[in-house]
Amino acid sequence: MSLLRPEDAVFEAMLEGWTRQQRGGRRLQPKTIGDRLRVVERFSEFVNAYPWQWTASDLDDWMTHLIGVVRRAESTIRSYQGAIRLFCDYITSPHYQWPTECEERFGTHPVQICHEWNTVAHLVECEGRPGRRPMTRGELQTFFDYADEQVERAVRLGRKGALAAYRDATVFKVMYGWGSRCTETSRLDTVDFHRNAAAPELGEFGALHVRYGKRTKGSPWRRRTTLSVMPWAVEAVADYVANARPRYAKAADHAALWLTERGGRLQPREIEDRFASYRDALGLDGDLVPHCLRHSHVTHQIEDGADPAFVQRQVGHRYASTTALYTGVSGDFMNAMMRRMLDRALSPVR
Repeated sequence: MSLLRPEDAVFEAMLEGWTRQQRGGRRLQPKTIGDRLRVVERFSEFVNAYPWQWTASDLDDWMTHLIGVVRRAESTIRSYQGAIRLFCDYITSPHYQWPTECEERFGTHPVQICHEWNTVAHLVECEGRPGRRPMTRGELQTFFDYADEQVERAVRLGRKGALAAYRDATVFKVMYGWGSRCTETSRLDTVDFHRNAAAPELGEFGALHVRYGKRTKGSPWRRRTTLSVMPWAVEAVADYVANARPRYAKAADHAALWLTERGGRLQPREIEDRFASYRDALGLDGDLVPHCLRHSHVTHQIEDGADPAFVQRQVGHRYASTTALYTGVSGDFMNAMMRRMLDRALSPVR
């Protein structure tokens, strides 16, 4: 086959083939595939070379640029390297035609340019910003009080936004009360709360069915049921469902628990923006984000004596080590544990 621009055509065919491999064989999500394709295209543009011309030194140059000029985070660097490594695995595999195709057309063939000695190792379990931490109980109380005050202030001044402020105050209480993530919370429907026969006093809100739990690459949304353990949070969401949500336009026709004034579903970005607005108004630590409410749920449950295995299942962690990373118990809790252990060790043997 004669090609007017064989280099561009072959590169495009490589990307299309890699896309089919990821979508068909590995069942990866479109967003994951798209992100990886963009990384490969950016790298090719940076080095101004085709994949069969790439070298390990080209990768070194790109990494130097990303770290020294663009200042990408270490986890982002490793993600980029992972995408390049996987693409190189595909185009160098003998199971596909690319080594032979390139040799015949261009007199060379692609090679793997990502090696142990020039890529970032995954050495720690959690690479989030160190400033991300659970909120203290005092910070939580201050935050929730401020959120409630915004509702009262809007009502008192006769301003628009009282309903949205009420909704957002409840959103934050749900995120803390059930340890849910932003996306999980945004996607909740009214039918996701249901009774728990073991806790009849909580009525229709004894448990929360999370249907859009965080998924891993190539997997569907992970479901879990989180049992209600904070009665005050149950009261807050029950009041919202009974008295606030029905005031939204099209509330009767929409399944979403959290609605906007236009009748749509509240989005994660809107939750993040409102949280940041309240946080900054209170002068709280700028590293705090909505996900810290989930961290706080885990930490405070552990501090209050909940079994770590129970908390792990509640928040949908596969491994206990992940739950441990979320836990930032207070100094008072640590001192109490130390005192208990010392008393046990120093008590007379009977």
